[in-house]
Amino acid sequence: MSDTALSIGKPARRPLRLIPIVEVVLFVLLIAAPLFISDYLTVIVTRMIILTMLAISFDLCWGYSGIMTFGQALYFGMAGYVVALLANKVGFLQLWGVIPIGMLVGLVVSFLVGWFLLLGKRRPQIIFVALGTLTASYAAERLVAGWGWVGAGNGMSIFDFLMIGDYELEPGKAFYYIAAAILVIVYLASRYLVRSQFGLVLAGMRQNEDRLAFFGYRIQVFKALVFSFAGMIAGLSGALYTYHEGFVGPGSMGIALSTYAVLYGLFGGTGTLLGPVIGVVAIESIGFVLSDQEIVKSFWPIILGVILLVVVAYKPTGLMGFMVSQRERIGTFGVATAKRAIGPKAG
Repeated sequence: MSDTALSIGKPARRPLRLIPIVEVVLFVLLIAAPLFISDYLTVIVTRMIILTMLAISFDLCWGYSGIMTFGQALYFGMAGYVVALLANKVGFLQLWGVIPIGMLVGLVVSFLVGWFLLLGKRRPQIIFVALGTLTASYAAERLVAGWGWVGAGNGMSIFDFLMIGDYELEPGKAFYYIAAAILVIVYLASRYLVRSQFGLVLAGMRQNEDRLAFFGYRIQVFKALVFSFAGMIAGLSGALYTYHEGFVGPGSMGIALSTYAVLYGLFGGTGTLLGPVIGVVAIESIGFVLSDQEIVKSFWPIILGVILLVVVAYKPTGLMGFMVSQRERIGTFGVATAKRAIGPKAG
């Protein structure tokens, strides 16, 4: 009897999936990190956690939907300014209100931008959306830089801490775990979205928009929905970042931060959700180490830029491309059944 005949009815060997393993490792590190690092480094890592949400918002647009956006900082900074104004003008500091307000601001602003750029009679080209979001981010940065009511070029400072009831949530371990919990929720919600039937449509858009449109799907509507969802996450990130740093300025919604959001995703690897996490940790860690070295202190951004350029140019799939295959990056959709892996039963 041939080997082929003997193999009938035996389950096919499934390749080892590394993404769940990396997710578990990162989750354990996320919980344990404050126990082994100093308070100063805890504050630095908290900043990375918050910026990771901004990077995930870009990944949802470009990595999963094919929407090249250079304006994620617009929603990030707009939410930051709104919560800063509420803190300084009204005295509202409660976490239970700051989070939904940041999300709402990000959602509304991104929907308005998406409505203008994505919901036209014709499907927009990638370059049109990229330049449109870039222009919106630049225009908003220039606007607040010259508007005295919001501090103009000096920005706005928040002199009070974020509150949970009567407890002051100052930067440290408590703030770290709050931010980490929110990141896990954002990650799981995004993961559920991209693995759902909605995510299947996003994957189809990324591969072949024309074919999907032929089957009757309204591509622009799906793009506007995921674009708005990503903006909501960016707004949440901006609200937390503003309280963590105690400051928001024109740079918080400018081109530089929008470009960093793109680099986080491309460096780590778009289309995985884990890529932005790794990208933020890698870029921020490299920048932190280089900026502290006296020899390269004055030109460390150039070194960082060269490193990013090399990785993006020679490994388009980013750092995640070294760990996972293209098949695992794309993923599977729907309910997997054992019947797919098992051959016909022997008579």
